[in-house]
Amino acid sequence: MAAKITEEEAVQLPIDGVLDLHAFRPGEVKSLLAAYIEECQKMGISEVRIIHGKGSGTLRRLVHAVLERMPAVSGFRLAGEDGGGWGATLVQVLPTDEEGR
Repeated sequence: MAAKITEEEAVQLPIDGVLDLHAFRPGEVKSLLAAYIEECQKMGISEVRIIHGKGSGTLRRLVHAVLERMPAVSGFRLAGEDGGGWGATLVQVLPTDEEGR
């Protein structure tokens, strides 16, 4: 049985369009990524950089699989060399309905 995290124990992340996954376990990535993209969408952030690292590529593949299923995401690609290369993914976030009208 998983322990519940209280509000005092929860990590507060700045919503600034950059999410570094190095501090998180792979099992946390799906829910974290969904929540972060949703918050960026609410704040009108249209491009998000997800830093997953280069490593073996397992985390990158997980991130891409999650992004493919997210309705708030219009597309994504590996970052250029100035943005982390294949160690980061740039995500295009759709505007909310209110912004899109």
